[in-house]
Amino acid sequence: MKIGDYEIHPVQTGLFKLDGGAMFGVVPKNLWQKTNPADEQNRIDMCTRALLLDNGKRKILVDTGIGYKLSEKVNKIYDVDFSNYTLENSLSELGLKKSDITDVILTHLHFDHAGGNTEYNENKEPVPAFPNAVYYVQKKHYEWAMNPTERDRASFFPENYKPLENAGVLNFTEGEHKFDDHITLLPVNGHTNHMQLVKISDDENTLLYLADLIPTAGHIQAPYIMGYDLFPLTTLEEKHKFLTDITENDITIFFEHDPYNMSGKIGKNERGYFLKEKIDFK
Repeated sequence: MKIGDYEIHPVQTGLFKLDGGAMFGVVPKNLWQKTNPADEQNRIDMCTRALLLDNGKRKILVDTGIGYKLSEKVNKIYDVDFSNYTLENSLSELGLKKSDITDVILTHLHFDHAGGNTEYNENKEPVPAFPNAVYYVQKKHYEWAMNPTERDRASFFPENYKPLENAGVLNFTEGEHKFDDHITLLPVNGHTNHMQLVKISDDENTLLYLADLIPTAGHIQAPYIMGYDLFPLTTLEEKHKFLTDITENDITIFFEHDPYNMSGKIGKNERGYFLKEKIDFK
């Protein structure tokens, strides 16, 4: 896919699983398991799909996946799986290395989105994983991540982002931000404080990277909201706002966590919103 002067590529960084009940909140299992079947531990399949934007000068990565710093115990809880996909292999398929990345846009700092920001050096110290990149995150979200609540503390690991600030490679965005002529960052506050969606557009096409506003195709219907969301009623308002824009303006959406559906178009009928077209691109 090409939008403006950017060639756009999915970057699959790995697979993992999360509890289906937590992923769908108050929605009964007999409804959500139709699109997201659970294993014997009630976990559903998930992926961590990043996005690469390449215009020849800048090579921008959106989110970085789980990374490799989690303990064996935590990896087992989430069934983290790199046997089929890794960030490095996916970049290599595009002829790239980590050192080629110039910018990293972070939707938010939960471990499954920002774990690949840093890696351990020979002294077992976390350092930036993309040595030539500048990282971007909403300032208010960074402040939240440095002082999370008891409810969401388990989602934040400071070793994924504090070293970026220490190294002087972390830039802060504030509110809706025009990153360049084709990229706009849009803050939303239901899932966590000041997560940012990434909108790539030109005169003909628009792609919206949904992050955890709509993590899988199973979450397209407005009331299908994660139990992880800090402010579910805010999520509901935000979903209605963006789903209206998506359907009225024929926007292509991109799923970060859906291992079965990468991208597509959303339609609306008397029963609500639905995935009307699946799109796969390299």
